[in-house]
Amino acid sequence: MPLGIVLRRTPGATRWAKWSWKAVAILPGAGSADWRELRRDGDVVEYHAATRILELYAAETEAYVHGLTARVPSIYVVMRPVSGEYPFEILLVTASPFEAQDYSDSGEDVVEKVPMTPGLVAWIGEFVDSFHEDEPFVKRQRDKRRDDLHQDGIGDPRIGKAADIYASPSLMRSRLS
Repeated sequence: MPLGIVLRRTPGATRWAKWSWKAVAILPGAGSADWRELRRDGDVVEYHAATRILELYAAETEAYVHGLTARVPSIYVVMRPVSGEYPFEILLVTASPFEAQDYSDSGEDVVEKVPMTPGLVAWIGEFVDSFHEDEPFVKRQRDKRRDDLHQDGIGDPRIGKAADIYASPSLMRSRLS
């Protein structure tokens, strides 16, 4: 499904940041856009920055379930800072909080959380209902075999016999002379 990403530019709070940018909304089914101005209120401007395709995968339904059961189900917008007139390149949108975490771990990309629309929650919910299979938790069992009863290769190969391992150094010198 194509999703339009709306970014809001507000004046910066410090002298080091002239502008503050935030992803504030998504537009399901939006057409293509390239930083189209949507609304202006003084210095605050909202842009339809880009439209990206939201792809869902049957193997990722566990992540979608986690995202849908959150207090506020959200879409994650992954942006990469660039130099130029506009500060971000919109890389992708995802409904998977796990994938969003992977992108935020690198520290190179900016990941913004945007609340889902009710229609999008229903659409992703239908997808999950069609493809999700709960995997039962299986506790791993220990082997009954005891590995600590047999010592395999004790000590240093330079020691001739097992009795020499615990011999005091003074006794060892008298044996060597």
